[in-house]
Amino acid sequence: MQKSFPELGLVKEDCIEMSWIESVLYFWFPKGTSSLDVLLNRKITDLEGYLYFKRKSDYVQHPISVDGLEGLWKLMNQEGVNSPDLMFTPYGGKLNDFSESDIPFPHRAGNIFLIHYGLNWQKRESSQKYIARIRKLYRYMAKYVSKSPRAAYFNYRDIDLGVNNKGNTSYAQARIWGEKYFKNNFDRLVQVKTKVDPTNFFRNEQSIPPILS
Repeated sequence: MQKSFPELGLVKEDCIEMSWIESVLYFWFPKGTSSLDVLLNRKITDLEGYLYFKRKSDYVQHPISVDGLEGLWKLMNQEGVNSPDLMFTPYGGKLNDFSESDIPFPHRAGNIFLIHYGLNWQKRESSQKYIARIRKLYRYMAKYVSKSPRAAYFNYRDIDLGVNNKGNTSYAQARIWGEKYFKNNFDRLVQVKTKVDPTNFFRNEQSIPPILS
């Protein structure tokens, strides 16, 4: 980092080495939590006091301009207390060794980094206000991220992209969010779904639909 990004001023003392699963404890549980056994508790009790949250994601394929970043900081500072968090995850390396079609996950060569937008809050009645905050930030970032489709990471599930009907959902409807998550692999996933679960028994808000005959 000192060689490629000296402006950051990062030193060894600023870093904590840990495994990915240990980072889950670090980010989501009270300070001092060390046992991974807490992850076996499927009942959410208190994650640092936050009970409600909203997530969105984007893929960046070209460097964001200085003006774009300054506008981003300005927008985040306007939100005051409890503004959305942004996490940038670098891409490249081994990810680029596989083609988009090798497995369902398609986000390979051409992506510089993934943006995770996150916001947590404590009271249900505050939901509308905080969801509006993160949507405003997402709208601002539109011109700096991937397009046609504006891709998203499936594990940061975002129902703003669309949801299934309570019953069966058409291919055309599901394709709206399906291509954002899976790009051209969406069609192949639909074919698999049609073969192994033609009645759509296993489903959720953004599950892959079968093609109805």
